[in-house]
Amino acid sequence: MTIRMGMITIDCADPKVLTQFWTAALGTRVEQDHGEFVMLAPPPEGGLMVGIQQVPEPRAGKNRVHIDFGTEDRAAEVKRLVELGAKEVSEHEVPGLAWTVLTDPEGNEFCVSAGVH
Repeated sequence: MTIRMGMITIDCADPKVLTQFWTAALGTRVEQDHGEFVMLAPPPEGGLMVGIQQVPEPRAGKNRVHIDFGTEDRAAEVKRLVELGAKEVSEHEVPGLAWTVLTDPEGNEFCVSAGVH
């Protein structure tokens, strides 16, 4: 018996704010809206559904799990995401891989890389 990935869920204080950001960032739409829990349809280019879940406590410290995205034009994608409300945190590079760490409007970290898809 094995498991398969079906959805990744992001905790937040305000699901409406994150729903607006992530639907624009991923080019997707709301599949289900239950107020405190919103499910986004998988992105058109493929990937998992995204859940956006309201939680009572604020985020504290660094995420224990984060999403890594790949793109052909990292600089252009980072610029687009910042224009949507993300914040650029840092850039990193090792042989064959470069990535930018960003945060969504609630401070959840995610990465955008060139070299891994």
